[in-house]
Amino acid sequence: VQLQASGGGLVQAGGSLRLSCAASGNIFDVYGMGWYRQAAGEERELVATISRFGSTNYADSVKGRFTISRDNAKMTMYLQMDSLKPEDSAVYYCNAGIVVGGGKLRETSFWGQGTQVTVSS
Repeated sequence: VQLQASGGGLVQAGGSLRLSCAASGNIFDVYGMGWYRQAAGEERELVATISRFGSTNYADSVKGRFTISRDNAKMTMYLQMDSLKPEDSAVYYCNAGIVVGGGKLRETSFWGQGTQVTVSS
């Protein structure tokens, strides 16, 4: 099972980026998913989460600017980031609760490899 994050890059303040996180492998089901970020020298923090059925939660710092969504058929999650600020610069990681096919069908937390977002002022 693998989570592949993509879509990061360099953008000017006020610009937009769209991150994607695709799950692949021997997957029975994907439960809650989320985006986290870690700036240099800081701890990893929650950005947004989305449940299996689409309920969302956002950090106060991104409310009104970021939108999390998912396509269950494609086992993919997205993060649309608008009105980006320099303080949004960080490595963005995706996380998902995945039930691996076969075996005991138990939910396990998986992390993607991270994608760098840099916002210039």
